[in-house]
Amino acid sequence: MEKESKIYFPDIKDIRLATEAIKEVSLVTPLSFGNRYSNKYDAKIFFKREDLQQVRSYKIRGAFNKISSLSENESKNGVVCASAGNHAQGVALSCKLLKIRGAIYMPTPTPNQKVEQVKMFGGEYIDIKLEGDTFDDAYHAAVIECEQMEKVFIHPFDDKKVIEGQATIGLEIIEQIKDPIDYVFIPVGGGGLAAGLSSVFKTLSPNTKIIGVEPEGAPSMSISIKNNKNTTLDQIEKFVDGAAVKRVGNLTFPICKENLHEMITVPEGKICETILELYNKDAIVVEPAGALSIAALDFYAEKIKGKNVVCLVSGSNNDITRTSEIQERALLHANLKHYFIVKFPQRAGALKEFVVDILGENDDITYFEYAKKTNRENGTAVVGIQLKSPLDLEPLIDRMKVHNFYGDYLNDKPDLFHFLV
Repeated sequence: MEKESKIYFPDIKDIRLATEAIKEVSLVTPLSFGNRYSNKYDAKIFFKREDLQQVRSYKIRGAFNKISSLSENESKNGVVCASAGNHAQGVALSCKLLKIRGAIYMPTPTPNQKVEQVKMFGGEYIDIKLEGDTFDDAYHAAVIECEQMEKVFIHPFDDKKVIEGQATIGLEIIEQIKDPIDYVFIPVGGGGLAAGLSSVFKTLSPNTKIIGVEPEGAPSMSISIKNNKNTTLDQIEKFVDGAAVKRVGNLTFPICKENLHEMITVPEGKICETILELYNKDAIVVEPAGALSIAALDFYAEKIKGKNVVCLVSGSNNDITRTSEIQERALLHANLKHYFIVKFPQRAGALKEFVVDILGENDDITYFEYAKKTNRENGTAVVGIQLKSPLDLEPLIDRMKVHNFYGDYLNDKPDLFHFLV
């Protein structure tokens, strides 16, 4: 019978060494009191603002700790990573600061804004290589270069030095707040942050409950823990790109399984609501993964009353071109945006009748696509309607049916919805 390998757990001594290694490049980010959220949940809510790092995410911690630990020979050969996001920026800046050559593989469709950011942080010390259509294509190309050129692969989460670098956040939080911490909410993608931070709290603050938060469309850690083995998902929703992986780390999984009090998944629409709320009411810009921990608070509203709670805001690298999609997802989640197939009688005045007699006083048409067909009694249109209150939906459908405008409701038919809208 094959002997089980011993599970790696980060050691506090190594995490303290990581703190020393990264202190010149990683900010001790603020632990800010969230006044509005504290009032809302009748608790003391604090935000650990990793979005304020130079690369606008916590990823610089693990990347720099790993790359700075390389031997002289390893450094001469250079490093390789595969990433189109925050990890790439952390690796790029680390290469420039340590004067080590780095190759960064990205999928060909990566937005130019992200490519330019990585170039800015890495300067002359990095080479960006666009490879394939997906992250997997870029990853496999990066691994091949590592093997052929004997370079070191800098993994975004499944590496001891990376985990120890991310764990330094846990030490900072404990030093920044004197009262006992009841809950810490952290985003979970591959599990590097969760594995490191939870290990710190298990040693130094064992009564703190660490809650891992995943997007509903990419629950790889939740399912792995449920299955009691690291499980690869066949498909994932990639919208929360900073926390959407098909498989968590082989190192990180057993640590998270042991250390996390609970895993929770949050709908992507709720994440979008939180992004917009943070921007409009708190002037805080976050990326989807950066909103995960705060979006989870609604699901723990009763449990956290009167408690000291820390939410880790992991990053703020949000692409402005995604704003309309974020708004759309938020409205759909709030049941304020609805799409219908509407049957319009092919006669003059039908559209006016729909607007006057069917729409409510506060309803607004936000999408309209109509194709007139000859020799037909009715012509169909796909219509998007934004409501002021979810309670307005049922009366709207009733009016459409009474006046024979109703064709079909699309929100609960995802395949048809994505085909038509």
